[in-house]
Amino acid sequence: MNDNEPPAGIGHNGGPPLDEPLGGGWLGYVWKKAHKKAWKTPPREIALARLKRAEELGMSYKEYTLEIMERGKYL
Repeated sequence: MNDNEPPAGIGHNGGPPLDEPLGGGWLGYVWKKAHKKAWKTPPREIALARLKRAEELGMSYKEYTLEIMERGKYL
């Protein structure tokens, strides 16, 4: 973000712009670490249950998991 841009609006998570590389600064480090933590492989039983539900809904495991992370609830 440069000085000419208005501050982020309500609901913005303060993350880096998606069209720019993260770079090597602190913000890039923190976002990479958070991304790695969010996509950490869950226990086997949970992963299998998610895979089964994703297949029932016609989605991939990754798409289903992303929906859980974005909405905070299961479909």
